[in-house]
This record gives sequence, C-alpha cells and structure tokens, in this order.
Amino acid sequence: MMLLLGIGLGLSIGFGCRWFDIPLPSPPNIVGALLVVCMTLGFLAGDYVFTNDASPATVASE
Repeated sequence: MMLLLGIGLGLSIGFGCRWFDIPLPSPPNIVGALLVVCMTLGFLAGDYVFTNDASPATVASE
C-alpha cells in the first residue's frame, strides 16, 4: 500500500510541476536520475536491514 502511495505522490508532484510550469525537483539528465534511483534503493535497503532484525528482544509478545 505504501509503495502505491509513494508512486502516486511522485506522479502527482511531476504532474503538478509540469502543469504549473515549475522546474522539476530532480536533475534533468540520466546521471541525475540514476543518482535519485540509487539513493532510493539505498534508503530501502537500509530500511530493510534495520527493520527486519530477528532478534528475540524486538519481537512483541501478546
């Protein structure tokens, strides 16, 4: 669900920037786009590593 919200937010920001003729808040070339993709993948990898800790101390008991 969060993935769809993120994609929707990105598309709406891009659409709004184009509609109001505002420069995009991202680099206009392939190197800049790859930088944004790599930063996003790094953020997701860090989130995966730090939130999927299987130690017993982090497991909530009911």
